[in-house]
Amino acid sequence: MSRLPDDFLWGGAVAANQIEGGWNRGGKGISVSDVLTAGSHGVERQITDGIIEGLYYPNHEASGFHSRYKEDIALLHEMGFKCFRTSIAWTRIFPNGDEEEPNEEGLLFYDSMFDTCLQYGIQPIVTISHFEMPYHLVKEYGGWRNRKLIDFYMNYCKTLFIRYKDKVKYWLTFNEINMIIRKPWKPGGIKFLEGENKLQTEYQAAHYMLVASAKAVKLGKEINPDFMIGGMFLHPTSYAATCDPADVMAHVKKLQQAYMFLDVHVRGVYPRSHYKFLENNQLVIETLPEDAVTLKEGVVDYIGFSYYSSSVVMADPSNQNKSEGNEISGYKNPLLKGSEWGWQIDPVGLRITLNWLYDKYQIPLFIVENGLGAVDTLEEDGGIHDSYRIDYLRRHVEEIKKAVFEDGVEVMGYTPWGCIDLISAGTGEMKKRYGFIYVDKDDKGNGTLNRYKKDSFYWYRECIRSNGEII
Repeated sequence: MSRLPDDFLWGGAVAANQIEGGWNRGGKGISVSDVLTAGSHGVERQITDGIIEGLYYPNHEASGFHSRYKEDIALLHEMGFKCFRTSIAWTRIFPNGDEEEPNEEGLLFYDSMFDTCLQYGIQPIVTISHFEMPYHLVKEYGGWRNRKLIDFYMNYCKTLFIRYKDKVKYWLTFNEINMIIRKPWKPGGIKFLEGENKLQTEYQAAHYMLVASAKAVKLGKEINPDFMIGGMFLHPTSYAATCDPADVMAHVKKLQQAYMFLDVHVRGVYPRSHYKFLENNQLVIETLPEDAVTLKEGVVDYIGFSYYSSSVVMADPSNQNKSEGNEISGYKNPLLKGSEWGWQIDPVGLRITLNWLYDKYQIPLFIVENGLGAVDTLEEDGGIHDSYRIDYLRRHVEEIKKAVFEDGVEVMGYTPWGCIDLISAGTGEMKKRYGFIYVDKDDKGNGTLNRYKKDSFYWYRECIRSNGEII
């Protein structure tokens, strides 16, 4: 193979809660992202008890995509997108999450959005739950610490699969499912209670989410056997800090903990290392006898994953030279440069990740997030000269091609994150921009929301047109 497959899925990725806005329009309910205030680099976003007047919640308006999706999708078509990864806001379909009947106005919105994509030949890649579950499910049931969430999620999935069975082929069950460990609010609606065993709660919630994912895969295949349903995983690419065997073993343990999620997604069973981890930490996870069968019957068709940066792992916990990244802890690699937000830029790490995953699981891989968060400047003539982003993306595309051409990895597609500027999930900032399309809005919510094409817009258009040959 000397070129990428003709059906390679070039596109971009966003999330409903970070781009749509219209947080209280069309019958939409309050989500866990709607109660997150703005933060900044190094300052955590605050989770409030409901909506408090006078505080700024950046996800409420976000990038205004809910009102502008037709013009935005037209811009994606101008770039030549083959696919568009987005998510459905659970709270547009079931405002509280525990209703029996869906909100028709919310369903109609996604009907129109998907129709617009298909009109331009753009395949929707749809994440079912992407960091915005209903806030009511948190208040009433405790979020994903409660097994009842499986039934609510399945009712939601059934509604989507039936409604959009002829419009959406590619699905992802949960965004970055392994984020339930360490950062459980956004994926699981879990805010720890005083004295609560955090690890116990996180791994219990993880089990319920994995069962729900497997049930969703099985149900989706029953409704439309042509569905391609994947899991989505935040990949913690890292290296042992030194050749000290203690550092190497620490790295092995880190990957074992993370890969537990993919072992269940792909093989339908927990690895033995996971049971040892539970035993060593005195954790007892409640399961039902039928869960083992469910997990076996609901394995995924492909692995979707996010990759932005890498870090190093060391056995010495006293080292303070911590790195920053996509909610993953680690230490700085002295051989790599970092972004403005301290995320270490490592294009070769993407090739390494592709090889690790394909060697281990032997199913198709889909890079559904990758990109550079940076401060962009809108010039007086309306231009945005983001050569740094082009350089970042070019180097990562080069490594994807090497993984395919030289290593034999099966890669389905590539959807860089935040193809239209959106609200940062981690910090709530707008100035941390990823997109090919600039959105006129600042960190305080001021701006016209007008769209402007960055230099990277034209670069990516040529990349797609040439199927990755001209980069």
